[in-house]
Order: sequence, then C-alpha cells, then structure tokens
Amino acid sequence: MDEEDEGVRRRRRLGALFSAAWLIYLIDPLHKAWTLESPVARAYTIVVILAFGVVYVASYWILVAWGSVRRPWPPNPHLWTVLFPLGLQAALMAAATVTLHTEVLGMGVFLASFIGFTLPPRWAIPLILGLLLATTVLPQVATGERPNYSLMQAIALAGFAVGVLRVILTRNHQLYLARKQLADLAVAEERLRVGRDVHDILGHSLTVITVKTELAQRLIDLDPERARTELADIEKLAREALAGVRTTVGGLREVSLAGEIANARTALSAAEIEAVLPDSDELPVRNSVVFGWVLREAVTNVVRHSGAKHCWVRVTPASIEVSDDGVGLRGRDTARLGSGLSGLRERIESTGGTLTFTTRPEGGFRVLASFPASKEPK
Repeated sequence: MDEEDEGVRRRRRLGALFSAAWLIYLIDPLHKAWTLESPVARAYTIVVILAFGVVYVASYWILVAWGSVRRPWPPNPHLWTVLFPLGLQAALMAAATVTLHTEVLGMGVFLASFIGFTLPPRWAIPLILGLLLATTVLPQVATGERPNYSLMQAIALAGFAVGVLRVILTRNHQLYLARKQLADLAVAEERLRVGRDVHDILGHSLTVITVKTELAQRLIDLDPERARTELADIEKLAREALAGVRTTVGGLREVSLAGEIANARTALSAAEIEAVLPDSDELPVRNSVVFGWVLREAVTNVVRHSGAKHCWVRVTPASIEVSDDGVGLRGRDTARLGSGLSGLRERIESTGGTLTFTTRPEGGFRVLASFPASKEPK
C-alpha cells in the first residue's frame, strides 16, 4: 500500500508539472484582461482566467492520480469522467469571452492538450475536431472574419503532440508490464524447478531410508553387525539428502547418470530387488543430467510401488528405459504415482523429449524417456 501511495504522489506531481507548463499561455489573456478599462471587468476577467488555470492543473492532478490507482498508466478514464472537467474548463473559457470576446479563443489550446493526454485517439480525435469547429470556424463565420489559421494550427498541434506523448507513455507502460510479467514467470518457473528437484531428491532418499530402516529392524536381533551397517547407511543418506536440498535451493546441484546408477544400485539392493544396470563405461555423456533425473524418479517408484523382484535399466544415447517385473500400472496407486511422474514428464518435455510409462506385456511397469536425434538435450 505504501508503494502504491508513493506512485500516486509521484504521478500527481508529474501531472501537476505537465499541466503547469502550459500555464505560460495564460500570460497573453491575463495581459489583455489587465488592459481592460473597467475595473470590474478587469477583476472579473483576471479571476476567471486564474480559476481556469487552477481547474486545468487540478484536472490533471485528479485524473492522473485516479488513473495510476485504478487504471493503466497513462490515465485511461471513461469519457464522461473527462467531459466533466473539460466542460468546466470550457465554461470558464466561455465566461472570459464576456469581456475578452474572441481574443480568449486561444485558450482552446489548453482544452486540446487536456483531451489529447487523457483520452485515447478514438475519442480524442472527434473531440479535438469539435473543439476546432467551436473555437475557430463558428465564431469567425458568425463575425464574418477570415479563418484564424494560426490558432487552428496551434490547437491541432497541441492535441497531436500531447496525444503522441500519451501513446509513447502507454507503450512504455505496456513494455514495463510485459517485463514485470516475464520476471514473475521466471520466478514462478524457478520455484517450480526447485520444488520439483526437492521432491525428487527427498522422494528417492526417504524411500531408501524407509527401506533400510525396515531392513535394520529385521536384522537388529538376527545380525546386529549388519543392522549397524544399515543404520550407518541411513545416517549417510539423510545427510546426503539434506545437502542435496541445500544445494538444490542454492541452484548448485548437478545430477549425473553415473551417480544416479550408483544410488539406484544401493536403493534396489536395500529393497531386495535384483538390478540389471549398465556399466559406467557404456553411459552416454550428452544426456547425463536428464537421464539421471529419469532414473532417480523411476527407481523410487520401483522401490515404493512395484513389489518387483527384478529391475532393468537400459540406456542409449537418445533414450533411457527403466522396467520391472512387479504389479504393473494397474496395481499402482495412481494418485501417488502421478505426482512424481507428472513432474518428470514436464522436465522431459521442456528439454524436447517424450516420456511414456506402460505395463509390460510380460508383466511389470516400464518408464521410457526418449529424444529425437535432432532434439537431444545437451
């Protein structure tokens, strides 16, 4: 709210300064008012002209502030919202004609600038044309004088110049909003990436910790030495998971296929699932990071949900496949399965690949991530 209030004050100052710059054109009608012979007419005219200047500045002050809070910048009020202060200015201008007659028509420049700044072209152009008709053509036709081309040019130029300024301010504001939206999207995307990475890290690590804890509980009486070994592994995994979360949040974590194969071997062994994994010498370098994420999530699902006895991992330069001989897709808890794999699918698709998961014909579950040769991630 404080930032919005500061924006209101800043734009009010801008509106006041912008409108005050035009007040220099009131010097001529004030000078003419001062030369009037009648003191009453002189005082009356000076008061009307000064009131016109106050209303003109106040109109910018109010409409610019109103536009900064409720509408895009520059102000884009409704037509009737502009017609009221515009009508008040026109009424004061008409009041000055009582003593100054046609010499006051030059104040139409003020009205043209106000219209050009506060209204979009579809409304501003007809109003300025009407203003030209009312301040130049009709009075001159009525008096039989020649058209005042210099006044017509001044009014048209004032409306055009200020209208162009309005368009420039509008484009700049749109550009500012677009940049702000891109920045917000980048922040949201980074938060989504961090959340997805933390989910994958903790899901895998906590799954292995759970399996090893169950194993240690079974071995604590049968084989205390091995139970101590499993407990030490649990501590190590917990520390690694904590470090992984910290580095992921800091944007420093890098996943590799070779490292995830080592983690997969540990997790599958703890779950008493026989694993067939590729040798480190056979691993492709190009797809290491994205394949590492696929392997991490797929193995986590095998350990959690499959009930499998065997797990196979096959890797080519353009694909990675993780399959098991468990219950397959029908036996899975799809609600729990969907969160991890949906995030994994988003990760794969963002790098140009495709992710499929199906039930194997011979039973079990298969996850396949593949990339066309022309879209292989670096």
